[in-house]
Amino acid sequence: MFEKILVANRGEIALRVIRACKELGVRTLAVYSEADVDSLHVQLADEAICIGAPPSTESYLKVDRIMSAAEVGDVDAIHPGYGFLAENAHFAEVCDSCKIKFIGPTASAMHAMGDKNSAREFARKAGVAVTPGSDGIVADEQEALKVARKVGYPVMIKAVAGGGGRGMRAAHNDASLGSAFQNARMEAEKAFGNGDVYIEKLIVNPHHIEFQIMADQHGHVVHLGERDCSIQRRNQKVIEESPSPLMTPALRKKMGNAAVKLAESVGYQNAGTMEFLVDNDGNYYFIEMNTRIQVEHTITEEVYGCDLVKEQIKIAAGEKLSPHVANAVPRSHAIQCRINAEDPEKNFQPVPGRISFYYAPGGRGVRIDSHAYTGYVVPPYYDSMIAKLITVGATRTSTIDRMRRALDEYYITGIKTTVPFHSAIMRNADFRNGKYDTGFVERIMNSNTLELRPAATQLHD
Repeated sequence: MFEKILVANRGEIALRVIRACKELGVRTLAVYSEADVDSLHVQLADEAICIGAPPSTESYLKVDRIMSAAEVGDVDAIHPGYGFLAENAHFAEVCDSCKIKFIGPTASAMHAMGDKNSAREFARKAGVAVTPGSDGIVADEQEALKVARKVGYPVMIKAVAGGGGRGMRAAHNDASLGSAFQNARMEAEKAFGNGDVYIEKLIVNPHHIEFQIMADQHGHVVHLGERDCSIQRRNQKVIEESPSPLMTPALRKKMGNAAVKLAESVGYQNAGTMEFLVDNDGNYYFIEMNTRIQVEHTITEEVYGCDLVKEQIKIAAGEKLSPHVANAVPRSHAIQCRINAEDPEKNFQPVPGRISFYYAPGGRGVRIDSHAYTGYVVPPYYDSMIAKLITVGATRTSTIDRMRRALDEYYITGIKTTVPFHSAIMRNADFRNGKYDTGFVERIMNSNTLELRPAATQLHD
C-alpha cells in the first residue's frame, strides 16, 4: 500500500479521497489554489501546498506545479478525482515517468477511451452498438453538412475531449448546423484545449444509462450495475438513481456484458463508466466512457455496499479486486441530488458568496458528501456544486420520500441553492412513477408546473 497520496483536486471529491486514505492508513497531501485556502480538504489533509492563483488554468490544471508539489511532498501516488486532469493521458504519462503511481487507468487506455471518437471506434470493433454518425473527426462545416444529411437530422455535434455537457450543440436543420458546429468547437477549445468534434445522430429524449466498471491489474473486470442519469439540464446531470426504473433483468445483463466486454478489449484498469443512450424500445447505444471515478459513484456504493475510492487505491497498489466488490450484488435503492450554488428562479444563475448558515440533514439512510460549512465562501472560479445529497431505501418509493424529507431539512442561507428545485422534482408525479427521460427537466420548466417552495421553512434565523 502507498505511504502518501497527493490529491490533485478540490471540493467534495478531494475530501472524499482524503477520507478514503485515512481509513486505509495512508497520509495525504492536498494541493490548493489561493481561492481554496480555507477549504475543508486543505484543513483535513495531513499536508497542503498552494499551487497557484484561483483560475484553474493557473493551479489545478498546471501539471508542472502539481508534480513539483509531489516531489516536495515525497508522495508515491496521485489521485486526480474527477474533472481537471483526471482524464488527461499526458498527466498520467508524466506521473509514470516520475515513478509516481497515477490512481486511474493507464495512459494507453485513456488514449483509447478518453477520446470519444476513438472510444466509438473501439466499441464498433468490440461489437457494441454506437449511435450513427461520422467515422471520425469532422474537419469543417462542409463535411459536417454532408454527415448530417447522411445520418438525418436532428444531430449532435460533440467534442472528442468533452465532458460536463460542454462542447455539445444540437442542430435540427442545415440552417442551424453552421453556428452549432462553430460554437461547439469554440467551447471545446476553451474548455479542453482541443476543438476537435464529431457528429452523431441525436436520439430525441432517450434514457441516459451508465454502467460502473471496476477492473484490477490481474485481468478481473466486473460491473456494478447501472445508474440512471436522465434528469439533466443543459446536458448536465442533476439527479441520478440506481437501479434505473427503466431497467429489466434481461436488458441489464445485455448492457452489463457489453460494458465489461468493451473494457476488456482495451485492457482497462481501475474505475470507469460506460455511458449509453437507451430508446423507448430498449435499443441501447454506447456514447462514451469516462475514464475516472464519477460524481455519482456514491449511489453505486450505497446500492452495492462498497467503497469505490478505496477500491481505486487498492487496485493502483496492485491488489486484486476485493471479494465483496468482485461478487457484489444490489441490496437497496439510492438517489443522488447535486446541490449547486445556483438560483433556480433566475435560470440557474451561479450564486457564489459566503454561506452565512449551513445545516445538513441527517437520519437513517441519508448521506452528505460536501465541503461546505457555515462561513465557507463559494468561489466564482469553479463548478457550482457544493454538495451531493444521497438517500438510500429498501424501495424506490421510500428512497424518494426520504430524499424529500432530507431536502426539507437542508438549511443554507447567504446564497441561493438548487435545494427547492430538487424538492419539487421529488414531489413530481411523473418522476415518482419513473416516467422521465433526458427531456424531462426542460418539459417541466417550460410548462411552469414546477412549484419551488422555500427550503427548510421550519427553521428561522
